[in-house]
Amino acid sequence: MLKPLLALILCVASGMAGAEVLVTDDTGATVRLAQPAQRIVTLAPNLVETLFAAGAGGKLVGTVEFSNYPEAARKVPLVGSYSRLDLEAVAALKPDLVIAWHSGNAPAHIDKLRALGLPIYFSQPDRIEDVAAEIERFGILAGTSKIGNAAAQQFRERLAGLKKTYSTRPPVRTFYEIWQQPLATVGKNQIISSVIRLCGGENVFEKLDSLAPIVTVEAVIAANPEAIVASGMGESRPEWLDDWKRWTSITAVARSNLFFVLPDLIQRHTPRLLDGAERLCQHLETARSRRPRG
Repeated sequence: MLKPLLALILCVASGMAGAEVLVTDDTGATVRLAQPAQRIVTLAPNLVETLFAAGAGGKLVGTVEFSNYPEAARKVPLVGSYSRLDLEAVAALKPDLVIAWHSGNAPAHIDKLRALGLPIYFSQPDRIEDVAAEIERFGILAGTSKIGNAAAQQFRERLAGLKKTYSTRPPVRTFYEIWQQPLATVGKNQIISSVIRLCGGENVFEKLDSLAPIVTVEAVIAANPEAIVASGMGESRPEWLDDWKRWTSITAVARSNLFFVLPDLIQRHTPRLLDGAERLCQHLETARSRRPRG
């Protein structure tokens, strides 16, 4: 509640001061604009989605590779990838706001953009609830608060419905696999852990601090998850998810609880995260239905 409340206070303050905009980003830094941004560059695909949700897609002048949603995002000029930015291309677009991904963009790149005098807003929503606040703040930054606030409210209402349905369901010990080589999962501060909790699941590696810790097959076997969920990189179920079938001692394998969720729906911090949450919740419900009766 603190982030959206602070953003609201700053929005009111900016209204009192005329056209000036003041917003606190996810690092706690204050972003100050003389007026709502008219030329915005986003440095990660998830930021594009949220910007469009806030009604500010028309102010987007540059973005990075894999910014494929909504369809209009595909027409925006590219400035490299989130990990390999073309800094000259960013500067050439003359943005009055750059929205960066705090845990994804290289600090050295951000420092160079800041040295050019470009205002930087850092995004890092680590809980599902943070997505709604992010939509509101993007609306403030771009002067589209009416649309942004409505989208945020819709997100919160849908989230509340999912909580009501799934949060009290019997827990399902869950292993979420980001990638096979190296074997990567999600720690307690990664937003996917928040999704697992929403669905009444328990991340078997919840205690790890890293956002994407590397684990071993032996650690997964020892954790004995009841469900294994993977996303991979594309729209198809990754073939390596079935590699777990050799480890028949794992409950998830014994009960055929090997599930796939489209990566764009669950690995991006966007409003579509709730679409991914719905699919994950349904998979965990399937796992519950396969428990022995007696």
